[in-house]
Amino acid sequence: MTHRTEGDRRRRQDLADAAAGLPPRLLPWARDGKSCYLSTDGGPNGVLSRLADEMEAVQLGMGVSVLGSADKVLSDPKSPYSEVRYTALRLSECLRDALRVAESRGDGIPESDGEEAEDGPTLSAEAFG
Repeated sequence: MTHRTEGDRRRRQDLADAAAGLPPRLLPWARDGKSCYLSTDGGPNGVLSRLADEMEAVQLGMGVSVLGSADKVLSDPKSPYSEVRYTALRLSECLRDALRVAESRGDGIPESDGEEAEDGPTLSAEAFG
């Protein structure tokens, strides 16, 4: 019987995913400042992918909540420095999370071969109200 290490298992899974056309998914968290990726043959319907989706939703919801609190603190010119600093730190955390979610979701969007990809989409003036 062959004993495989966790690293061996991960490499084999990465190869299987690559062969199946499933790139690793960027997860909505980091460990020791390093990005975390999910490599699974479950695709977007796998248990871990759904857990990552739920975590992204929680992170974005927290961002909405922190933004609401920040609006209150920042609109009051008498807010103490410590509250403003704490608010800035929380906003920074939430922005980092939101950018990671955007990057993760953007990785799943296929690139277009058309001209629109170069110049971006065209919107009429009515689209802007």
